[in-house]
Order: sequence, then structure tokens, then C-alpha cells
Amino acid sequence: MPLSSADLRRLAEAARGRRCEACAVLVCPGWESLPAGFDGRQLRVLGTLRPGEDEPTWQEHHPQGTRTDSPAAPIAPAFHPYNRSDAVACVHCGRAFLRYTEAGGYFSDVRLRELDPALVVD
Repeated sequence: MPLSSADLRRLAEAARGRRCEACAVLVCPGWESLPAGFDGRQLRVLGTLRPGEDEPTWQEHHPQGTRTDSPAAPIAPAFHPYNRSDAVACVHCGRAFLRYTEAGGYFSDVRLRELDPALVVD
């Protein structure tokens, strides 16, 4: 069962203000590429936002005219790219992020966005 908006808010609140030496390099208020050389094993999966067997929508949610990579964009679990994301946390301090893999014809790019409880919407 995927994480709900309420679950995301709880995870974000519990992780608020956490940051350690291991994850300090992850500066991602909007979707940012995982830095080259960062050991992805330092992030553990907390849950998923993927809807299960249903094909998730490609529609995005930007009622205030934001863009996907904007730090002010709402975190809307039912919409792209959140509906193809997992919630992860630093194994050392518990700082929480969303992780999504952007895929194109010849590449894949793992992207992170730090969880901000104020931006999570239903």
C-alpha cells in the first residue's frame, strides 16, 4: 500500500532539521540529480508512493504555476513524478527525501527532493 499525504507529513515532521555529514551534500529543495559519487546505500527506503497495480498518471499538479523542479512546487502524491517515487531516509540521521528515477532514451537520472511537510498536499 502506498504512503498517503498524511504519512509523508509525519515522515517530514519527524525528520525536520536533521542533517549529518553523510547527507549534507544533498541540497535538494526541488528535484535535483543525485550527486556523482554519492553512495546511494546511505539512503534506506521508508515506503513508496507508487499506486500499486494501476498505471500512474503523467499529469502534474502546479496550481500556483510552479514547475516540477521548483522548490515551491507542491508535493502531490497522486501526481507525477511523486506517484513514481519512493520515500527514503539517510541511514545515519534519518533526514527524509523522495527519490525518483527520470528515464530517457539513453539515460537514467536518480533525483531527490527533500521532504517539506508544508508542501505536501492531498
